[in-house]
Amino acid sequence: MFLSYFESRLLVNFDNFNDIKNKLELCEKLGIKNLILEPENKIITIPSEIKSKVGLETKINIFYRINLRLNNPEDFKRRIRHFNNFSDILSIESLNKEVQLRAARDSRVDIVSFSNLEVIKTLTPGVISLMKQNNSFLEFSLAPLMVKNKANQSKNFRNLYRYIHLALKSKVNCIISGNFADIYDFRHPRALISICHTLLGIPLDRAKKIYKLNPILLLERVKKRLNNKIEPEVKLIKGGEIL
Repeated sequence: MFLSYFESRLLVNFDNFNDIKNKLELCEKLGIKNLILEPENKIITIPSEIKSKVGLETKINIFYRINLRLNNPEDFKRRIRHFNNFSDILSIESLNKEVQLRAARDSRVDIVSFSNLEVIKTLTPGVISLMKQNNSFLEFSLAPLMVKNKANQSKNFRNLYRYIHLALKSKVNCIISGNFADIYDFRHPRALISICHTLLGIPLDRAKKIYKLNPILLLERVKKRLNNKIEPEVKLIKGGEIL
């Protein structure tokens, strides 16, 4: 399918096409072949005409994701109903442990993201176990390692190391994105693999899988989800009402 590595999270402003174009040009110069874009503004549907326009601007294989930052279970229940037939990758990010548990067992959710500095400290074995059962993906980010404050950088490194190894031990599906806000921090995935291996102690074969095979499996999950006429989380009752 795709022989090269992925950057699985790059935030762009879909209201500012120059922002998208500039970031794509830099990614091309870095030799990135596969890229998953996420809107940094709060849109939840990326119009097809924008996708077509982006496709004409670059030779990179482009895919799309939406990340919902949710506060509580009621927020999750209200917003998830809009994603029953969603064609892009859906990730959920929340400090609320009940939201994390719901996201981990909901087949509409492809990624439960623990990229945020505060969110990562709430990761539990229970959430990981549910994600394994649902074959969804746990996401970390290397962006916290790029902060300039050395004390914060050291703290971020310890937290990232701890929770990544918790995930690796469980053998849950993992994605480790760059997720860099500053374009001067952008790196080719091969460089991110090196960081994962040398600094975070991830075995080299596992690190390569995270940046090459796992994104393909993620995209296949989305395709399979779309091919299912009735989602496992949806129940039908008399009269065709959806519960």
